[in-house]
Amino acid sequence: MDSQIRPPAVAGLFYPDNAEVLATQVNGFLDNADSTIDPPKALIAPHAGYPFSGAVAGRAYAPVRGNADRFSRVVLLGPSHRVPFRGMAASRADYFATPMGNVRIDQETLSRLATERDDVVYREDAHEREHGLEVHLPFLQALLGDFSVVPLVVGDAGPEAVGSLLESVWGGPETLIVISSDLSHFMDYDSAVRRDRATSEAIEKLRYEDVHEGDACGRHPINGLLWLARRKGMEGRILDLRNSGDAGAPKNSVVGYGAYVFN
Repeated sequence: MDSQIRPPAVAGLFYPDNAEVLATQVNGFLDNADSTIDPPKALIAPHAGYPFSGAVAGRAYAPVRGNADRFSRVVLLGPSHRVPFRGMAASRADYFATPMGNVRIDQETLSRLATERDDVVYREDAHEREHGLEVHLPFLQALLGDFSVVPLVVGDAGPEAVGSLLESVWGGPETLIVISSDLSHFMDYDSAVRRDRATSEAIEKLRYEDVHEGDACGRHPINGLLWLARRKGMEGRILDLRNSGDAGAPKNSVVGYGAYVFN
């Protein structure tokens, strides 16, 4: 049977559609970030166009470089921007494609989740045009060798639901947890700075109760991670906090971006 491949939806829009240009850009973001920090078990990184959030994403991913060969599986969760639904959406694709090549999907894990949980469903429409997961793949391709991804688009789902799912796929040192989220949207620069600082403090202190609607577009997957991280006695650390105004966008309406790691 032929493999099913999800083609890139935002190559040439959010990031370059040329493999060489894309790899150079991603490696530039990573080279300009601190890679001496201990490799995280989990991280939160933004998903906007690379000219705006790529440098912040690089700050979140750079610590993975320190021990990249240990990671063979990535659990990647992000919000649904286009399709409203309850629960979490899997895809039946065998590979997600980017200009840098194909990323193998861990269908065994997705099948298990869909069998064991009522809130995990296969919905190709949730993945088809979704950028929130896709923009992370080139960073993972630049860092890791042979790896697979467990990609889930998160709809309306509470912290315990997302957290219990993460716990079931937590794995050992071979598994990296990646949460995709931007922060506040379309506020003026100064208001966004204040709001994003408060959200970042809540994230760093694992206070999922204090990350609300409007604080982060990926608040559902963020809060699931924070719920579980608190139960596991983990520590959160903020590595970067900026917004699109810092990258040259108009400051009357900005989007916030943060980089966080957890061990």
